Amino acid sequence: MSKTILSMDELLAASEVKQLEAGDVVEGVIASVKKHEVWIDLGARGSGIVVRREIGHGQQLEVGGTVTVSVVDPEMDEGYALLSMKRAAKDRGWDELQRVFDAQEIIEISPYDANRGGLLVELEGIRGFLPVSQLAAGHYPRVSGADKDEILQKLHALVNKPIRARILDVSRKDNKLIFSEKEAVKDDMQARFAELKIGDEVEGVVTGVIDFGAFVNVDGIEGLIHISEISWERVEDPRKYIKVGETVKAKIIAIDKDRLSLSLKQMTEDPWLKEVKAFKKGDSVEGKITRITPFGAFVQLSPAVEALVHVSEMSDDEAVDPEKIFQLNEKKQFKVLDIDSEARKIALSLKSAKK
Repeated sequence: MSKTILSMDELLAASEVKQLEAGDVVEGVIASVKKHEVWIDLGARGSGIVVRREIGHGQQLEVGGTVTVSVVDPEMDEGYALLSMKRAAKDRGWDELQRVFDAQEIIEISPYDANRGGLLVELEGIRGFLPVSQLAAGHYPRVSGADKDEILQKLHALVNKPIRARILDVSRKDNKLIFSEKEAVKDDMQARFAELKIGDEVEGVVTGVIDFGAFVNVDGIEGLIHISEISWERVEDPRKYIKVGETVKAKIIAIDKDRLSLSLKQMTEDPWLKEVKAFKKGDSVEGKITRITPFGAFVQLSPAVEALVHVSEMSDDEAVDPEKIFQLNEKKQFKVLDIDSEARKIALSLKSAKK
């Protein structure tokens, strides 16, 4: 009977030991630890080497310890495999992130840095990003005029702080990992929105004051107090009425998809309705000029009541110029033409008062 000489490939196949291939993630035992390299015993698959730069940060390196490695090159010229601990950790990390994404799990992340676009995050050894647009109301940097330096300052305040988030997008191929805080709180927000209704009084913290109003965090829900809903007085600068960090009570006047429209002034009685009772149609009244426009002038009759004298009621001259008739803060006598309490409007006449 003649002897048959088997090749190494045939021997491996016969013993059902799968040959190493680039990209495989396998377990091995640390055989030796040297200054610039670590040798790994892969059992029937031979041995491999991990150079220092491919050892993961904080990796325990004890002879006899079991480690997971990724195969970079299954067989070098010297016969051993080139391995990487870093790559193995990253491969496992991508698998775990994909699992978390598929399950839509809510996780806790802690940003390690920030830039003007958002927060830098590392999870499972993979670096990712949480864009500003994906921050929930409580963390969104509300600043005046999109001041980039102020935005960055507010984002840096979130570094190393725990944030609940969901993975919005993950792609090992594109090396992409995007997080969203908004998605993590979405279910809670919907449940809270379901409990709210127009007319409810709520309490919140002012997170930003801008030219057209103020943003308020109401238990994680974003609310907006428009400049017209801050005070019964005419508001020119919201910052004179509301400060960031201040706790305010407001009334819900509208509920949008993901935001509340709030009113601060409706928490108190409209003083206009009380003070307007002092005036009647046909009365002769004295008022102070507060604004002059091409179509007329606004006249303050009492602390809360402002009326309008239309350009047609200033003079019989059709080419009348309001700025030539009135000066700001001067007082004049007028006749009350009409009072519309529902619309909160009073019409005055200057020319009728002279007759």
